[in-house]
Amino acid sequence: MLPTTVVEATSESASFGLTGSQRGWGNAQPGRLIETILRNLVANPLVVIDELEKAGTVTSSKGHSYGLADSLLPLLETLTSRRWKCPYYDIRFDVSCVNYVLTCNDYRRLPEPLLSRCPPIRLRNLNKDEIEGFVRREGEKRCLSDLAIETILEAIQHPSCRTSQPSLRLASRMLQRASELENAPPLH
Repeated sequence: MLPTTVVEATSESASFGLTGSQRGWGNAQPGRLIETILRNLVANPLVVIDELEKAGTVTSSKGHSYGLADSLLPLLETLTSRRWKCPYYDIRFDVSCVNYVLTCNDYRRLPEPLLSRCPPIRLRNLNKDEIEGFVRREGEKRCLSDLAIETILEAIQHPSCRTSQPSLRLASRMLQRASELENAPPLH
């Protein structure tokens, strides 16, 4: 299995979590990208950045911007990724084999240079039958009782959900909660 690092962009204030920061900063450290490569001794790990459009940007007192989306530009460009310089170790690494999955809810909020390097793939919304099939399959994988699975399906079919398309996110949350409840120690 490919070593994977996940960056939750909603909780990243800047690019430092992925690329690292220069020594001399109070909280200097290598980024998750290089840590993953060095820890696993694999040149092509998978980096998943979730909800990239929600990433923050930090601006230094000298006006330098450290945005997550902007930090990806040299990593996604083959010419620069072959000789990318890690700010923490201050040496060049070939990160051209790294695999990326970038997710977002609204790609229009991403900078054009990023979109030119990583064109969006738009996924259609799942229909009700597909979500129900997912709930059944995932419920069985998690060893949920038939009652728990049927209860989740009933909740998804509830009239309050009929006005909008049921979401995979909602179904996943329900499955997770059902799993937690069924596996919790009994209360006396």
